[in-house]
Amino acid sequence: MEGLLDAIGLLALLILIAIGLGAGYLAGRIAGRNMPLYIIVGVVAAVATPFLLAALGLGVLAAGGLLLLALVAAVGALIVLAIVRAILGRGEKH
Repeated sequence: MEGLLDAIGLLALLILIAIGLGAGYLAGRIAGRNMPLYIIVGVVAAVATPFLLAALGLGVLAAGGLLLLALVAAVGALIVLAIVRAILGRGEKH
């Protein structure tokens, strides 16, 4: 896990945060409510996804470079945001 953290560095962490912010903002705009919740979930998911995959043994992720790391973070954030949207959408009556 430390190897991944060393490999991504501060710049990559900032890129992951930016991806999470963007995904959360878009999800909040689509949902039309709970913008801060979607932004927070997006950032947490985008930052956590590469670490989760590394913990599962996909250490090759760090060797894939920043582009692969950003792509994985974006996909992870979108999946988690879709799950959050599905959970929150159940409480609404249309």
